[in-house]
Amino acid sequence: MPVSLTEDILILAKTYPIPSAKYAETSCVAGINAKGEMRRLYPIPFRLMDDEHQFKKWQWVNARVFKSNTDHRPESYKVYVDTVQQGDAISTAQDWLLRRDWITRIPTSSQDQRSMYLVKPYRIDSLQITPESKPDWDDDEIEKLMQWQNQTELFQESQKTIRLLRKLPYEFHYHYTLETPDGLVQQRHKIADWEAGAFYWNCVKTYGSKWEKPFRQKLEEEFSSKDLMFLIGNLHRFQHRWIIGSLIYPPKIMQPSLF
Repeated sequence: MPVSLTEDILILAKTYPIPSAKYAETSCVAGINAKGEMRRLYPIPFRLMDDEHQFKKWQWVNARVFKSNTDHRPESYKVYVDTVQQGDAISTAQDWLLRRDWITRIPTSSQDQRSMYLVKPYRIDSLQITPESKPDWDDDEIEKLMQWQNQTELFQESQKTIRLLRKLPYEFHYHYTLETPDGLVQQRHKIADWEAGAFYWNCVKTYGSKWEKPFRQKLEEEFSSKDLMFLIGNLHRFQHRWIIGSLIYPPKIMQPSLF
């Protein structure tokens, strides 16, 4: 049996769920522990978890975890989902004062084989919105998504009913410029943050076919006016590929004038 440990972890990222052959659907969840060490937690079938185990970004959780023996990225830990206990949430008071303290502890480069770190764009160049080639789940994906509900109905383990996960019909990518020691560099990364996906669905619900304008207004204009940062991570199977797992957007703090 792997050696487990119990940790307090501040949740920093929750990605939009995807179908899973083993867990019906899962999200990639990441955070930082009380010692300032990054953690990637899985499996997290978030929507299927009991309410008492669910959590939000910027909320502390306490959970029993152990280092994955199949994922050798240093931050990757498996979690016993039934041990997850909700803790306090960190507020946005005083221009994110308490949150900023933890933001400063997140690594800012991929040195030492880090597979997760913080990026601060020099500027946002554009938001690319691309229709999915297959806007709906295929039969195999639907089967994966339905397996949990079918099992619980069969064994009557839970009365919780989960609406079938909706597939995002678009992919969202930020094109942005990064300031490096060698000069300005253009980057492009997919936005996988669950909040962005949920905001898309809210825009569709409120504005119908005119959803794109308010969606762009927030992700391009509003976020560009903030101190926008990305928590990016690479993929287990394709470790050369990186995605934006979390959008972090404290307000900009105006420097006092010297005159």
